[in-house]
Amino acid sequence: MIIKKILNNNVVVTTNDNKEEIIVMGKGLAYGKKTGDVIDTGKINKTFEMSLKPSQRKMINMLKDIPIEYMEISDQVIQKAKRELNNDIDDSLYISLTDHIHTSIERYREGILLKNQLLLEIKHFYKKEFELGLWTLSLIEEKYNIQMDDNEAGFIALHIVSSEVGKNISDVYEITGFIQGILELVKNYFGRDFNEDSLSYYRFVTHLKFFGLRVFNQAKHIQDDSLNNDLLEIMKEKYVQPYLCALEIKSLIERKYDYCLEDEEVLFLTIHVAKIVSNK
Repeated sequence: MIIKKILNNNVVVTTNDNKEEIIVMGKGLAYGKKTGDVIDTGKINKTFEMSLKPSQRKMINMLKDIPIEYMEISDQVIQKAKRELNNDIDDSLYISLTDHIHTSIERYREGILLKNQLLLEIKHFYKKEFELGLWTLSLIEEKYNIQMDDNEAGFIALHIVSSEVGKNISDVYEITGFIQGILELVKNYFGRDFNEDSLSYYRFVTHLKFFGLRVFNQAKHIQDDSLNNDLLEIMKEKYVQPYLCALEIKSLIERKYDYCLEDEEVLFLTIHVAKIVSNK
């Protein structure tokens, strides 16, 4: 591998065997090197493609001002996220999370604390991601002796969720509002709260997260109509109130988001609602 561009002592741009531009990272990777020199591949600890959005390419250039230690924290967090979450993690998280950790530490050192307006929703809807955010704060405290609060853990959680659904932070805010609206509808329909620590509640929120993504993308599932229609008829008879609640959700989404639900989507909503209702 030959160095095409040096971003800092630890990050360089090079090409792979297919002559495609890639970014490689590693401690001291470019120390004492110049453009055109051969890279010591033994020092590489992270590689990712350059097929990124323009905004992400801009963020790559920011890495030249960020010490490798911040990237190492991001790598630890992302490796843990990949082990504990059942969803794919986009490589762009290495860039956005590293930049966020860097800027948040700078803010804290200057005494600038930000309030996370979605903190309550993040704790409820993205519990595993929030726990990863808290774990990230423990790494930061251990290395830099800086104590950050739950607001910052919430911001980190949003970055992780963003990488899971392949959207930017503003889209995650919209999806969070989508989830909140549906859960509020279900709560009002049945006139009671639900066990937010239950597995069925967690699965329902996870379903709504990716269902919301389809709604905002106006994307449809490919479905087996005969199979799903038969199953839906069974669910309608077995779970009358959850099915009627699912129809209320269908009406809300069609009215508010101009998205027409297929029978399969109504079926899944019915099943999830039935499970959280039966979980006392």
